Amino acid sequence: MKKQVVLGLALMMASFSFAQKKEIKTAEKAIKSSNFADAKAAISAAESLLSAMDDKTKAKFYFLKGQALYANGAGSDLEITDALNSFEILEDIETKSGKKVYTSKVNAMKIEMTNTFVKKGSDAYEQKNFTSALNNFEKAYRVSPQDTIYLFNSATVAVLDKDFPKALKLYDELMNIGYTGITEEFMATDVESGEEQTFPNKGMRDISVKAGTHDKPKDVTSPSKAGDIAKNIALIYVEQGENEKAISALDRAKEISPNDFNLLISEANVYYKMGDTQKYQEIIKSALEIKPNDVSLLFNLGVFAAEENNFEAAKEYYTKVIEIDPSYTAAQMNMAALILNQEQTIIDKMNALGNSTADNKKYEELKVNRQQLYKDAIPFLSNVLVIEPENIGAARTLMNIYGALDDMPNFKAMKAKVEELENKN
Repeated sequence: MKKQVVLGLALMMASFSFAQKKEIKTAEKAIKSSNFADAKAAISAAESLLSAMDDKTKAKFYFLKGQALYANGAGSDLEITDALNSFEILEDIETKSGKKVYTSKVNAMKIEMTNTFVKKGSDAYEQKNFTSALNNFEKAYRVSPQDTIYLFNSATVAVLDKDFPKALKLYDELMNIGYTGITEEFMATDVESGEEQTFPNKGMRDISVKAGTHDKPKDVTSPSKAGDIAKNIALIYVEQGENEKAISALDRAKEISPNDFNLLISEANVYYKMGDTQKYQEIIKSALEIKPNDVSLLFNLGVFAAEENNFEAAKEYYTKVIEIDPSYTAAQMNMAALILNQEQTIIDKMNALGNSTADNKKYEELKVNRQQLYKDAIPFLSNVLVIEPENIGAARTLMNIYGALDDMPNFKAMKAKVEELENKN
């Protein structure tokens, strides 16, 4: 009786083994011919026999399952997740058994998967298909989690796609893993071409320098992206009317990347978006302590000072910008506007005078002051036209000034220039 039972069990196990091999072979054949629908059907059928499989067969099963679900990149988000889970189970099985037959194949396949998703993401981005781009960049990260740049890319594209809930989720994940995006590049100049080149690592760069094919080696550290992440999170919250969450996101970023100049700028911009211009200016001034010659920051403070009718402060900021960068035409234009805006005060005073001798004398003095304003503005507008010959705003203003000063030669010359520029447009 016992022999019959044993025989019956043996027959049953043999039938299970035959079914396993059949379904796995069918899946393998279907995958080779890229018939992933049949492959998934065979995998599904084999899954019910999983408990009877030995470790070697299980490893192969999970390898084929991952391939079938991935489907050369055509798998759905859920299928890709299941494929990666299958590969993790496979690697766990082979680690425990000590027999790594498929682990190296999985690693090679993950590289292929990552490259496929990055290519699809890049192509979709170029075509402005942001939904597809963010999905593919995220998949690339899920396959290769050490390449955190793909997670950053997917979050950035989610903002472009205006999928703010998804963007917040991805940015929050970046914050939780302490992502800064700081990278180090090893560069040297090709002696023959004179062009700077980037090397995969310091060793290869140093070998090239030692061989004499390259010189001027330098290590370049990229700026932290923590500021950009915090800014984007905060701006999303500001758009949603959740200012406290916006400020909290900035505080979290400062914990990750303290003394980050870009983060300070991001924080300032968020406060500006919130309408708190006072706080904006305070933070910009703090940023200037780190980079005192940042012309953009100095220019912005000049704009605020001008809006607050603080002539001296605005003049000081614009002057410093022009000293640092004489080609900064926006500062030149604003300086001219700042000067000319003083004209209205003089006009009001002139209009308030009577006809007495004293008033007439005062009127002449004010007239001289008014003309001096015109003369003070001329150098800045002239500089703009030297740098930007087609700046019609500067040309028109100069034409009007020369007319007011009764400088007919310059008035006619500038009038001709204005007409020339108008005809171009």
